[in-house]
Amino acid sequence: MTPYALSYALHVLAALIWVGGMFFAWMILRPAAVKTLEAPTRLQLWAEVFQRFFRWVWLAVLILPVSGMGMLHMRFSGFETAPKYVHVMMGLYIVMLALFLRIQALQLPELRRAIEAQQWPAGGAVLGKIRRLVGINLIIGLVVVALAALRPTF
Repeated sequence: MTPYALSYALHVLAALIWVGGMFFAWMILRPAAVKTLEAPTRLQLWAEVFQRFFRWVWLAVLILPVSGMGMLHMRFSGFETAPKYVHVMMGLYIVMLALFLRIQALQLPELRRAIEAQQWPAGGAVLGKIRRLVGINLIIGLVVVALAALRPTF
């Protein structure tokens, strides 16, 4: 296996874990939880889901720039000669990272505090904020995946 192939494989796996996890949470888990669970149980479930999923997201957040920079230097000899779609993907990664950090640092602790205090309406409001940010991140992530797959010429 070449170093480029290894970097590419790690990059794709990290993106798959992050974007695929958001897709599953948004499109599958959320509707099922809303349909079957009462608010207190649903909020507790989401706190546990986020704790477990975000460990994997942290791994992806670390692997993506390392593998991406490796591929950038092996394939294009640096940022200056990389195609514009690579620049766009890197910029969108930064946006996705910022949204993830906002959830991790601000909304998640607020959700945990609401659950501990059994303030279910407040917890539901925080979960709604998280859901919107994850939805935005999911859309951005799908755009990044499409850019990678299409490799446009711009």
